[in-house]
Amino acid sequence: MSNKTFEQLLEESVRLHGHLCPGQVLGVRLAMLGLKELGIEDPKGKDRKRLIVFVEIDRCATDAIQSVTGCSLGKRSLRWVDYGKMAVTFLDLETGKAKRIVAKEEARELSKRYFPEIENKYKRQLEAYKVMPDSELFEIQDVHVKVNKADLPGRPGRRVQCSICGEWVQDFRDVEKDGKILCRPCAQGGYYEPIS
Repeated sequence: MSNKTFEQLLEESVRLHGHLCPGQVLGVRLAMLGLKELGIEDPKGKDRKRLIVFVEIDRCATDAIQSVTGCSLGKRSLRWVDYGKMAVTFLDLETGKAKRIVAKEEARELSKRYFPEIENKYKRQLEAYKVMPDSELFEIQDVHVKVNKADLPGRPGRRVQCSICGEWVQDFRDVEKDGKILCRPCAQGGYYEPIS
């Protein structure tokens, strides 16, 4: 991992996220552990093209993971998988090695052992998560991750125009229906409805 300390990484993460919270502490610790497990020392420099991170929740920790790893949606190196779990998978594209790290739910209760004098549970968790051993905070799993060629970082593999709305679709996200190339919203409905 880089030469930056936990405190420096947390400070950078808080700047990106906007406030300090238990999720920021967990996210920084989680990212540091994932990088260490894969042997990635410079995720924002020489190792930046080796790493894809799959986050399973869209909460505070995700900003911390982005801050520490340098992975982002725009670089196609950060993937959000909507499982609602405080879990992250780190994939080394060079070696194929992948580690999935899950934050243990019982860490919330264990925080009482570290700072029983702090009554506010969020403040107590924030302080405890800074000092608790990784083994009490996280479970690490060896996993296999298959990434489609269309989902890899780099230039778009293909660009096509939707035959209904005329908008352009990249990276094989189009749908063929009744012999026509369509975007997903035109083919299946989207999260929005145009107002004519």
